[in-house]
Amino acid sequence: MQETYIGITSLVERLHRQFLELLKLELDHQGVYDINNVQALMLFNIGDAEMTVGELTSRGCYLGSNVSYNVKKMVENGYLSQQRSVDDRRSIRVRLTKKGAKLCDRVQTMQQRHIEMLNQTAITDKDLQSAAATLGRLDRFLDLVPDEAARSAA
Repeated sequence: MQETYIGITSLVERLHRQFLELLKLELDHQGVYDINNVQALMLFNIGDAEMTVGELTSRGCYLGSNVSYNVKKMVENGYLSQQRSVDDRRSIRVRLTKKGAKLCDRVQTMQQRHIEMLNQTAITDKDLQSAAATLGRLDRFLDLVPDEAARSAA
């Protein structure tokens, strides 16, 4: 189990890096140079939602300080708009602009191409569902580990 667990955590990180590289190639191919691949993925994860920087941090695999910097850059480049929350003046809500939504559509198109390519491999929808279910359980497990460590230390 040890080798498999360590292998899975390494593989997930590698897959994420590979996906970001594909996203970078797509941006370059489209002639989009005012946003980087991590920022484009953040935009895609925001989608149609309006959220705070804190919510964006908790939903994605981004470090807090990097999220603030990336949000600032995306606002400067016209991909996001931001507005201070009426309820909590310390909180800033962000949402896509038309430019941001257009880029999200491009990312969606890229992903659709990948899905069509997957249909020509031995990887089935059932395989992907099984992998997603297992990774979801692993994610929930890892969320519990800090709580268990704190209880053990007490």
